[in-house]
Amino acid sequence: MAFTDAELHQHEASIANYLERARPPEKIRSELDLGCRIENQSVVIFEIRPYWRDRSRILEIPVAKTTFIRKRGVWKVFWRRADLNWHGYEPALYARSLDDFFSIVKEDRHACFFG
Repeated sequence: MAFTDAELHQHEASIANYLERARPPEKIRSELDLGCRIENQSVVIFEIRPYWRDRSRILEIPVAKTTFIRKRGVWKVFWRRADLNWHGYEPALYARSLDDFFSIVKEDRHACFFG
């Protein structure tokens, strides 16, 4: 089930607030930036950087994801391993809210999201 309009508005506000605090300084954003998008019931955080072989190509590299489990009212937290698959983030597998997810990513206790 997709997010309601009210949920979508709330999630977009949380995303904007996170990006405002987490993005790198303006002067280096052409080399490294952060983005976030809603995909179905998930929110994905990704790095934005130029491809090293062809700087005219821009790469979006997913680093963290959370999926809302409506039945339980929680967000499941994932990190992307070197195998390029999403794995549950064991130190904090669930977040109570999208803002809690952003706090987990910021803390990054085991350096899983940003290395």
